[in-house]
Amino acid sequence: MVSFKPPPSYGIVQELAKEPIPTIPQQYVQENQEPAMPTDGDGTSSLPTMPVVDLNRLILRETKDSELERLHSVCKEWGMFQLVNHGVSISLVEKLKSEINNFYKSPLEERTRYKIRPGDFEGYGQTILHSADQKVDWADRLTLESYFSELQKLSMTLFGLMAEALKMNKIEIERMFEDGLQSVRMNYYPPCPQPEQVIGLTPHSDATGITILLQVNGVEGLQVKKDGVWLPVKFLADAFVVNLGDIMEILSNGLYNSIEHRATVNSTTERISIAMFFNPKIEAEVGPALSLTNSKNPPLFKRVLQEEYLKDFFSRKLNGKFFLEHMKIKTGQGQHN
Repeated sequence: MVSFKPPPSYGIVQELAKEPIPTIPQQYVQENQEPAMPTDGDGTSSLPTMPVVDLNRLILRETKDSELERLHSVCKEWGMFQLVNHGVSISLVEKLKSEINNFYKSPLEERTRYKIRPGDFEGYGQTILHSADQKVDWADRLTLESYFSELQKLSMTLFGLMAEALKMNKIEIERMFEDGLQSVRMNYYPPCPQPEQVIGLTPHSDATGITILLQVNGVEGLQVKKDGVWLPVKFLADAFVVNLGDIMEILSNGLYNSIEHRATVNSTTERISIAMFFNPKIEAEVGPALSLTNSKNPPLFKRVLQEEYLKDFFSRKLNGKFFLEHMKIKTGQGQHN
């Protein structure tokens, strides 16, 4: 059982955003943000667009090899893709969207039944704080105890396909993630009168194996950092966004990329999304796959138990890909067991 004491959190930003405010409270102001690349005047863009992966093509025998090669390339170059034909019931997804929307429209008294409790990292309300002067994201979060079993099955399918693409021992990835840690988070980004002064979600890479994201109400705001440039993501209807986390970059020994991303807000419309995170089981060891490392391809990252990995991660605040850098074996350091 993992046990840590998270720092305190701020109040409910959803309620703050309901009232006209002349200025943004100082704890939310985040200056010197890197701008995103703008779209063209007609709303289109010549910028790179996030790749699309078709799960049907990964399963069908006649198309599997070519789509597996595409998946491999996307995971190396991007670390994030939109997944279509994923097999999860659209009616089920729409029902979930409706329930999430209804939750955020419910009275505050109802919502706070699910508030962050002492000793927990997740629940309705703001992110945890690591210092009194920490800048806070313009968003609220709710973690549910369980999500649809279809996504758990989907995650294991994706892990297996990535193992095939990496040509690693599939048993290694199955042992890590089967019956692993799974959590789900709803993100609510209220409209903000001065959106350029705040951030919905601080730039970071996920500490997970993979994350599966669903856009709930069609309002965009997700941005990814590709080749040093922030690119806006245009969501496809009925698609999931899958992003690789730091554990997948570690497991692949640096071959795959855990992409840095952030969420922005706007001045007129709320944005709601739901993310499911897939992590190894608590007793698993996090490190480069043994089947991918040897004397000619030595491990680039340390090996630690998942429990220690989580403790270390949650003891720090989000800051780009800082934690992945922390996990790297420094020159002359040798491998840590």
